[in-house]
Amino acid sequence: MIPLFVVLGVLGVSASGPLIAATLAGTSVTALAVAFWRNALAAVVMAVPVAVRSPGQFGRLGRREYFWSAVAGVALAFHFVCFIVSLTLTSVAASTALVCLQSGWIAVFSLVRGKRLPSPVLIGLGLAFAGVVAITGLDLGSSREAVLGDVLAVAGGILAGLYTMAGGQARQTMGTGTYTAVCYSVCALLVAVMALATGQPLTGFEPAGWIGIAAITLAAQIVGHTAFNYLVATLSPLVVSMFILLEIPGAALLAAVFLHEVLPAGTYAGLALILAGLAVVVLGQRGSRQRRGRPLEPELGTD
Repeated sequence: MIPLFVVLGVLGVSASGPLIAATLAGTSVTALAVAFWRNALAAVVMAVPVAVRSPGQFGRLGRREYFWSAVAGVALAFHFVCFIVSLTLTSVAASTALVCLQSGWIAVFSLVRGKRLPSPVLIGLGLAFAGVVAITGLDLGSSREAVLGDVLAVAGGILAGLYTMAGGQARQTMGTGTYTAVCYSVCALLVAVMALATGQPLTGFEPAGWIGIAAITLAAQIVGHTAFNYLVATLSPLVVSMFILLEIPGAALLAAVFLHEVLPAGTYAGLALILAGLAVVVLGQRGSRQRRGRPLEPELGTD
């Protein structure tokens, strides 16, 4: 099942950037409206089956589950705001590349917490980041507006790392549907407050805008994010974030086809490097656990 969820997750999140950019550019939909509706609708879709199958499930959750789900939801809300706004200021390829560097931030957070990363993991991260550079060509900050977009994308990547790590903690004792329903609800509520504070409308859009919101919700949120939230209970957050790096070439290809953006010259070489880096990280973590005599089970939360 893991390969299937990886494919679904990568395809879903790869569609996120191009769909958001097209919706914001071609309709009256606002950035916060995209963030609100994709989470609000997905929360309902994920919560209904849980409520039908196991009535009272949400009432049985403890403080720990609600705490980590709320932390993930808050990080996700600010991640979306940074990412979506960055897409209006810089290219889809650059924004996606910087946001997807969350694996690097997870590694940094682990080092700050005093955790040692095996050498193969560091090598794999280096290969993957070389792939990111090959795709973007470091074509960042071509204007003052683009620089702001790049900064917001970096912030979005940091927040995505926090979201993934908090999700890893929550998913130790929560099912995918329960966790995503709570996380997405917290995210939607916070975004709604931000929209109210900034005066951005959440309704009143033309049909094309609602179609864009529906497409983003289905592809990026319900399929993409939920697939990775399933994986974070089986794989470490670092490995999951490495899979998310595949969004970079995926988004670049989709943007080239549907938005007529120029495909970065190093897309295919970058894809090969990201895949090589991912393989080294996975094998490095597996080898490290074997040498320590631990069973080959997921290292949730990189703990």
